[in-house]
Amino acid sequence: MDLVEISPNADPPVCKIMDYGRFKYEQTKKLQEAKKKQTTFQVKEIKVRPKTDTHDLEIKIGRIEKFIGKKNKVKVTVVFRGREITLTQKGRELLAKIAEDTKEYAVVEQSSRMEGRIMHMILAPK
Repeated sequence: MDLVEISPNADPPVCKIMDYGRFKYEQTKKLQEAKKKQTTFQVKEIKVRPKTDTHDLEIKIGRIEKFIGKKNKVKVTVVFRGREITLTQKGRELLAKIAEDTKEYAVVEQSSRMEGRIMHMILAPK
């Protein structure tokens, strides 16, 4: 048996006489139980180009649906190379089309934003 300080910030501090090894074991069990009930998600990324064709886009939307079905967030990225940087309006239209096609099962968490040569948007499950 050990003298264990339970609450050091209380006034006066609270101590108990108990088995310290068992106390530590029960604390780790409580932490593991809390982690088990916690929900986690990942951010998956789908990359497209401004000149991505319709069939390729349908394939990408299918992948987005699969990721969202597994409760992950999806970052849709439009990458501009070289002179494609002048096609930013086409990139916005592409992201708007993706958002429109996925509105049944996903919500736009962050609308399209341009950062250098990359435009992205984040979709989250409904």
